[in-house]
Amino acid sequence: MGMTARDRLIVALDLSSVEAARALVTRCGDAVSFYKIGYQLGFAGGLSFARTLIGEGKQVFLDFKLHDIGNTVEKGTQSIARLGATFLTVHAYPQTMTAAVAGKRGSSLKILAVTVLTSYDDNDLATAGYRLKVAELAATRARQAVELGIDGLVCSAEEAASLRKIVGPAIALVTPGIRPAGAATGDQKRIMTPSKAIAAGADYLVVGRPITEAADPKAAAEAVVAEIAGAAN
Repeated sequence: MGMTARDRLIVALDLSSVEAARALVTRCGDAVSFYKIGYQLGFAGGLSFARTLIGEGKQVFLDFKLHDIGNTVEKGTQSIARLGATFLTVHAYPQTMTAAVAGKRGSSLKILAVTVLTSYDDNDLATAGYRLKVAELAATRARQAVELGIDGLVCSAEEAASLRKIVGPAIALVTPGIRPAGAATGDQKRIMTPSKAIAAGADYLVVGRPITEAADPKAAAEAVVAEIAGAAN
């Protein structure tokens, strides 16, 4: 895909204020070129900060996981497309994906469909009323995403290899739940190290707390980039 190892690392700015996010970005310096903004920061001034980051030449992934009636998703996607973000997430329901693809038309925004959250396992799906296992549901949603023109999938690295066989080389696979060896798992249940995720077929790795909570975030990011580079060669 013509990317460097640094391009493939996305640091999750799961922080409570723009001030904290700015401090983290400053500490990371040129070690990180791609940032993810989700609900926590998004609802605390994060959209304005996204514009700032884009203006500084960074790539931004808006992890808002849109899911609503089609018209609402389409219009919301149109608004987000005007920000200049690189990625936007939606939940991988057919109506939602169809609406998001329509909403981003004519822009450079890429839509990522979330297959199954990495904090979910088979028991969680059963509790929520799904009859399919995680791997089965992820595969079903991947096939639908390809048919509907989605640009990429958000999936656990555990499913990356099997989903790559379904979607082929053109669809980006973005994997959260990445934990360097020895890092705490936190609330994630389906995790993998950076090198194993790349070997499994992931294009982009989303890393949050192992970098944002590190004593030296820049060094932690550089270590992940080095591991990505080693796995990609």
